[in-house]
Formats: sequence, structure tokens, C-alpha cells
Amino acid sequence: MARLLLPLPLAAAAASTSSLHLSANRLSLPVVSSVARREALFGGRATARLARRGVSAGAEAGGSAAAQVIRQEEAMEWVKKDRRRMLHVVYRVGDLDKTIKFYTECLGMKLLRKRDIPEERYTNAFLGYGPEDSHFVVELTYNYGVESYDIGTGFGHFGIAVEDVAKTVDLVKAKGGMVTREPGPVKGGKSLIAFIEDPDGYKFELIERGPTPEPLCQVMLRVGDLDRAINFYEKAFGMELLRKRDNSQYKYTIAMMGYGPEDKNAVLELTYNYGVKEYEKGNAYAQIAISTDDVYKTAEVVRLNGGKITREPGPLPGINTKITACTDPDGWKTVFVDNVDFLKEVEE
Repeated sequence: MARLLLPLPLAAAAASTSSLHLSANRLSLPVVSSVARREALFGGRATARLARRGVSAGAEAGGSAAAQVIRQEEAMEWVKKDRRRMLHVVYRVGDLDKTIKFYTECLGMKLLRKRDIPEERYTNAFLGYGPEDSHFVVELTYNYGVESYDIGTGFGHFGIAVEDVAKTVDLVKAKGGMVTREPGPVKGGKSLIAFIEDPDGYKFELIERGPTPEPLCQVMLRVGDLDRAINFYEKAFGMELLRKRDNSQYKYTIAMMGYGPEDKNAVLELTYNYGVKEYEKGNAYAQIAISTDDVYKTAEVVRLNGGKITREPGPLPGINTKITACTDPDGWKTVFVDNVDFLKEVEE
């Protein structure tokens, strides 16, 4: 979609806001009491519920404990009904053609579309295992003249489900790819996995699994407080905790979060390493994009649950695709995209 995610070029990523950033006054509702703002977004249920509990709007605006409960109830009720799915994951590469060749020949992805923006000196390529309107895909960004990036220590890997891990590893080797872990059972489990690296050093976990509608199935990010992260993604993003597994032998815990079963949907794998509270983000990995029916309500829910809005909800200049962007408690960025606008973009 044309210029959907503005912070992809390196220059834009370096700036917290650019000349393209729309002012909060134009995109947001007026700064009034939280009750008035929520009524404009969610309807009159806030006042009605407050009245039933004997709490006045004035008391609520002052931040009473009862009002905070009401806010969370409204947010959770709406998020559960919102139509959300993970759309794509965005990251930067140093040689776009080389990366496309590796993904198509070694990983079996298809090049869905490619877009060059010479006036802003970057090119995007979208690859995946099916159409963007129904599959989770990768969005690669090449910034003119930038050949390498710092992946950092916080990003973990992408997960791809394959029917034969050993066969896929042999193909990667034959194409000159790097295998960092030979096929074998996962530590502390039975799943057959292997790890490889793409030309830019991004790690991919190959997971042996039967046929699935969503082969690009995981994005793993490391967090400093797993319970805090789970709570945020459940309440602010409406994700479900699909499973949680602690491995005391190797001193880490993982939590799988998503919008449906792991064997049919892409999921977010959050990893906590015992005692590690912070990680370096680097400048390579960018963000995940998630669909929503309403970016304005989404931004309000994120705020209510302690998230930071990094781009106020509203349309992008020139194309009118409505988005909002935020960061989670660990600083990982997510962009929410209006469902209707997204479908219009991919159809063009």
C-alpha cells in the first residue's frame, strides 16, 4: 500500500516525528474530559454505567478508581468485537534483490508486489505465501545506499512452518544459505525445528508442521517483563494468550499471543530470559501491522492500557489510509491500519 508505514526509510526512522506527521489537533478529538471523549468514540455507555454505579461524570473526570474500572470494561468489550489480524511485519535489508531471491528460492515465498519511491530514496517489496488480504506477509524496505543494519539483541526470529525441515535445510545449504542450527527437537520439547539466517542476518526458525493456511507463522520478540507484556497485548491489542511455557533448565519463558490458533494464524512469540530487563532494538527491525475497524478507538484503548501513541490516528497524506502507531511497554512498535482502507490499498 502506498506509503502506509512512514517510518520505514532509515532517515524517517531516525526522527521521532517528521514534516509528514499530522498534528494531534487535526487528527484527534478535542482534548476534553475522558468521559466526553469516550462517549464520542464508544457511545453513551460510559455515562450510563457510571450512573448505575453512582459515579458522576465530574468525579470520573477527576480520575476515580470506579471510573478506571469502567474505562477498562468499555475497552475490553470493544476490542473483543474488533476485527483484527496480523497483516505484515516490516524490516530493512541491505540488498533487496538478493533477499528476494533467497526468500523465493529457499523459503518458497512469492513476490507479491514491489514499489520504488525514488523521491524518498527507498524501495519496498512484499513477499509471502498468499495474497495480502488474507495472509501474513513480510514487507522489506531497502534504503538507497544503505547496505547493512544493526539487528540488535531484542529481535529474535521469524517462524516458518514447513512440512519437511530436513529437506528445507538441504535446499538452503544448496543455495549457499547459512544454517545456524541443524534439524532436531526443540530444547525441552518434541517439535522438530532448525534455524537459518537470511542474507542480512535475520534468523528464521523452521518448524516441521503439517499443511497450514499460514506458513509465515511467528514473530519472536524479547521482553523484559513477560507478565506485563501479556497483560498489555491482551487488553490493549485484544490478543489471546494461546500458551505459555517455562524452561527453567535454559532459563527462559515464552508466551504465544495471537488472534487465533497457532496452526492457522500468525502469532507473536514473546520471550523472557531470566533476569534480562532490557534489550538493544537496533535499526533493522521496524514493526508489525495489525488491522482494525477503527483506528481512533484503537488509539484510545492503547492509551487506557498504558501504551504510548507515536502517531495520532488519522489518514495518511495523499492516500487517506487511516492508521495509528504505538509502542508497547518494551518499546516495540505496532501500526494499526483501517480494515476498509487496507483492502482498498491492496486492490489498487
